[in-house]
Amino acid sequence: MSLLPGAVAPDFDDPIALLVACHDKVRHFARLTVKLRDHLDGRAPDGDAVAAAQRILRYFDQAAPLHHADEEADLFPALRQLGDAQLDAQMAALHAEHEQLSALWHAVRPWLHAIATGVACAAPGEVADFASRYARHAQTEEQVVFPAAARLAPSALASLGRNMAARRGATTHEAGGSAT
Repeated sequence: MSLLPGAVAPDFDDPIALLVACHDKVRHFARLTVKLRDHLDGRAPDGDAVAAAQRILRYFDQAAPLHHADEEADLFPALRQLGDAQLDAQMAALHAEHEQLSALWHAVRPWLHAIATGVACAAPGEVADFASRYARHAQTEEQVVFPAAARLAPSALASLGRNMAARRGATTHEAGGSAT
């Protein structure tokens, strides 16, 4: 089970590209969750399974909440300033999806935690839904919300990048690879 391609993420000076890079990782770890379920079908966790579960937990416990905060606390409010009612409605739907994705994560997390500690247990039925919903959610944001960011003032994008960096204890000139 491979982790990620060797690509380096954009830095905080390009916050939208960094959010897209985060989505690439979201998709990767969501797919890895399904692969892990399939790998373990009827088997006890081996070293690869334990390591994969640990990586998935680390991503969705640490990086994913920061990513959601980037959108909820900074990007969405900045975009609401555009006064685009259709965009506002789409962001409201995405906000609701963030809450649904969180609930799915909390349904899948105990299983991953067991696997990460080497304990065999049955995968919850939500694994496939968790993976597919995260992928669809990321695609919707990339098609609907992120293009609208091109209408934001450069100062708003710079503020987004600074706030993303601050959430992670970094500066805006550090590489974004550790940000997601």
